[in-house]
Amino acid sequence: MIEFNLEIDASGLLCPLPLLRLKKALMAMASGEVVKVIATDPAAHLDFGVYVDQAGHQMIEFVKQAESQVFYIMKK
Repeated sequence: MIEFNLEIDASGLLCPLPLLRLKKALMAMASGEVVKVIATDPAAHLDFGVYVDQAGHQMIEFVKQAESQVFYIMKK
């Protein structure tokens, strides 16, 4: 089980709302903290992957479940 500092449930939200919630959360977090994001938007993994790479954060884990995707992202 991955420890995290903040959880965002973006279930039911479509692009770009899950990504905007992630960006807002990361702005308020300290370096080294981890956010867990739950999303049901099928394209969320693409949006999050590109953003994390461009912003320099670290995707710790990505889990695709039947109806949702769970991301663990560490702020750098």
